[in-house]
Amino acid sequence: MSTPHYIGRFAPSPSGPLHFGSLIAALGSYLRAHSQQGQWLVRIEDIDPPREIIGASDDILRTLDAYGLHWHGSVLYQQQRYDAYQQQIDELIRHDQAYFCQCTRKIIQAHGGIYDGRCGLRQPRLTQGAIRIRNQANADNFNDLVQGEVTVDKRFAAEDFIIKRSDGLYAYQLAVVLDDAYQGITEVVRGCDLLEASCRQISLFSLLGLDAPQWLHLPLACAQKGFKLSKQNHAPAIDTKQPQASINAALSFLGQPEVDVDAVEVMLQQAVAQFSLDRIPKHKEIVLAATNLAT
Repeated sequence: MSTPHYIGRFAPSPSGPLHFGSLIAALGSYLRAHSQQGQWLVRIEDIDPPREIIGASDDILRTLDAYGLHWHGSVLYQQQRYDAYQQQIDELIRHDQAYFCQCTRKIIQAHGGIYDGRCGLRQPRLTQGAIRIRNQANADNFNDLVQGEVTVDKRFAAEDFIIKRSDGLYAYQLAVVLDDAYQGITEVVRGCDLLEASCRQISLFSLLGLDAPQWLHLPLACAQKGFKLSKQNHAPAIDTKQPQASINAALSFLGQPEVDVDAVEVMLQQAVAQFSLDRIPKHKEIVLAATNLAT
């Protein structure tokens, strides 16, 4: 059955061009949203300037257009949301639901690798450093529409995690939760590299009194076991001149029937019509054949 008010999204970071792994996430989220007669939004997650490449945001949007993956409404850039992030952090600190921390990775590693909340107990309170949420929600499991029941280490789930970094940059966990709530996202479709992060986001939704979306994590495309295609690993950009082959390769990866049509818009219409959630492989990663790596 369709969901009348379904809102999904594709949220790439502008750290390089879209590659085949990115296309799987974009196409999977697009097909799911349109199969539910819902909206498909695009958000550029540009909160980490040191990792970003000049011009990458525009290149990503041009690539989506070339693939017929047209989004609803305006693109949301996370840099437009800094005031909202800071306002939420200020409120959390004011109510002692967040605190400053100056523990380094070396200190945390020396105490077992999981942060133990020590800075949250200090008196007087620190006024500089990273900012951590008092994680009283401790979400350690959730149901994923593809992966089934997902459970993470309870120590990881209970950790007071960072919501603003010591270098002044806003942490992904805070930004993604506030933006998903702001945009009314009802279901998050993305890769399995963010399975564990979902538990932290569920905790944050709960701590902020926000409704969490449903979760649907797609298998990761890997060059070899444990080595996913990524911009950081210099995965090749997908072809924007002849996107049909890449679209069909992504459909096949997602367990969907390929489409023998030349026009990408018609390809996508047919792909939406035959999309089935049950066909998506229930794997966390899939190793690609060498011939597919350049797709």
